[in-house]
Amino acid sequence: MRNNAIKSLIRDKGFLRIIEAHNGLSALIADQALLRNNNGELLSFDGFWESSLTDSASKGLPDIEIVTLESRLETISQILQATSKPLIVDGDTGGDFNHFEYMVNKYEDMGASMIIIEDKVFPKRNSLTDSTHTLEDINKFAEKIKRGIAIRKNNEFMIVARLEGLIAGYSTKETLERAEAFLKAGADGIMIHSKKTDAKEVLDFAALYRKLPKNLTKEKILVCVPTTYNRITAKELASHGFNIIIYANHLLRSSYKAMEEICKTILLNDRSCEGESLCVPLKKLFKITEIKKMSFRGI
Repeated sequence: MRNNAIKSLIRDKGFLRIIEAHNGLSALIADQALLRNNNGELLSFDGFWESSLTDSASKGLPDIEIVTLESRLETISQILQATSKPLIVDGDTGGDFNHFEYMVNKYEDMGASMIIIEDKVFPKRNSLTDSTHTLEDINKFAEKIKRGIAIRKNNEFMIVARLEGLIAGYSTKETLERAEAFLKAGADGIMIHSKKTDAKEVLDFAALYRKLPKNLTKEKILVCVPTTYNRITAKELASHGFNIIIYANHLLRSSYKAMEEICKTILLNDRSCEGESLCVPLKKLFKITEIKKMSFRGI
């Protein structure tokens, strides 16, 4: 089952590289990204992150929890159909208790492996904006975690608490206290978020996290998202105890740049010829979507 793939992969590999996908095509492209480095090591992504930011942005909407659950489910369905690798869902704040319970049931039934919810009040604002970020009451968020844990059908489906304390201006110690409360509530792990351009506060948090009682952190996972502190490697982060490293928005951001450039090229030249070098050949697009397997009978 895909639900238990993440725990199994972490046991086998130690840490996982997860890449954002915002539709079926982006999942197909990342799924087939496979290469060897200079040491002969075979490299690939281990799974996918269905991001609220990139899902919202791909629909031309802000990342403020206004995309409907039905729309998110459609995106998730596309990704799950495109790949057999595990999927982690960005659950935003999780909504109220009832909304979160419903989310857990839906995402688990669809085949997602994990949902991560952040400890901010609804409606959240994207963490990397200049908005004011208000954290949810620690006991209320802990109760939300408990409710999700209680309603899931399979313990292999993971519920992870995303800590926004460093984003909101809390100290590392205060953020760690929230992590401890959420682990006691039953969370399967912790994601620590930061928008600093270096990894120091994330690594400082990881060092303190490792000093928590072993009975609290045993078999729990630690997750990070090195979007702004992007000079540190996945292997370096893993050496500090991180089990999952998420590249959370890079497929959409890179596609934005490419689409912007091709639009300008066509307008400037009054034709598309000059833009062909910026485009993937149609044959490759047909191949990755396996259009040749369709019979077209009866059309």
